[in-house]
Amino acid sequence: MKVEIVETHGVLFAGDADSVIVPAADGDLGILPGRQPVLATLREGKVRIKHDGTTESFDVVAGFVSVDDDLVQVVVDNTKPSQNEAKELAEEAAKRDE
Repeated sequence: MKVEIVETHGVLFAGDADSVIVPAADGDLGILPGRQPVLATLREGKVRIKHDGTTESFDVVAGFVSVDDDLVQVVVDNTKPSQNEAKELAEEAAKRDE
């Protein structure tokens, strides 16, 4: 199935997935190919995309997910950097301050 994660600054992810887990307002929602159409609001949490044995995750604050046919569209208000990204950003800022 195709997956798109979009925020105000552009597309964060566009590609294929074997499964997607999103932090829906009433609990985590697992999405597999061929799922019935659904529209759900998102709470703060992680969107996890699994493809070919690897998992990619995105920290989100709020938004919604739309599933129709084999297209999953996740629209988020904004994202938070992951712990690794936050550490890298802090290290870059420290280097600039030197």
